[in-house]
Amino acid sequence: MRFAGKSVVITGAASGIGRAATLLFAREGATVFAADLNLAGAEAVACEGDSIIPVACDVCDVAQIKALMDHAAGTFGGIDVVFNNAGAGGAREPIDEIDAAGWDRTMDLLLRSVAMGIRYAAPHMKGRKGASIVNTSSVAAVGPGYSPTAYAVAKAGVLHLTKCAATDLAQHGIRVNAVQPGFINTNIFTTSMEMPEDKVELAKSMIMQMSSNAQPVARSGMPEDIANAVAFLASDAAGFMTGASLIVDGGITVGPRHAWDPDAPGLFDTLQAMAEGNGGAAGQ
Repeated sequence: MRFAGKSVVITGAASGIGRAATLLFAREGATVFAADLNLAGAEAVACEGDSIIPVACDVCDVAQIKALMDHAAGTFGGIDVVFNNAGAGGAREPIDEIDAAGWDRTMDLLLRSVAMGIRYAAPHMKGRKGASIVNTSSVAAVGPGYSPTAYAVAKAGVLHLTKCAATDLAQHGIRVNAVQPGFINTNIFTTSMEMPEDKVELAKSMIMQMSSNAQPVARSGMPEDIANAVAFLASDAAGFMTGASLIVDGGITVGPRHAWDPDAPGLFDTLQAMAEGNGGAAGQ
């Protein structure tokens, strides 16, 4: 019951990581304002736990973000924890094909919404003991190859925003950290590709199988893995952390495959085998 008596606002709460985090915080005693563009989905999550209040919110609309934070604070007398999590895959085109509208939509959804979530939550969090904000970034922020370009740039922006916000809000006792998920088995891939409903479950099983082979931890990442990390960052156990990011990716970013998979030899292994086959290598 780490969050007994606490008020928590979570965006993107109707599915995936947001849903898992909503249920976890509720189980641990919080009153959770579960915000999502999909109000019916948020209402369904509210039926699964206690003290979950569903709220309709389009995080691309700044007025709705402000209304969400004002509503949560007005209902509870303040806000203790905010998890800025809402998102989608965004524009998929490479930089030489993307148009300005697609770029702007992606930035509004994945970066501006986080900034405005912090902006309109912070006044309601000042002076509250243990106040904490957690933002969803991604392993895509560490380099190319994990996502489309616009998504990666936005998530890198979330990391830097987290650091800047941590410095701005330190004087008010508000910690700000980020979580960087790896490939997590949620609906973000299927929804961003507008996949037909009859193929969604097949796609999710394929994602689970492929992701379990793509990283040192040989299983698919699940929403609960990220929810656990978010709860840690929001809790008093992380009270000495701010401006930090926590990578939860099954190890996919630790290095190339040959670094951890003995069946995928790298260049050095190949050269070593060649040297041993020739009776040893010459000096440098």
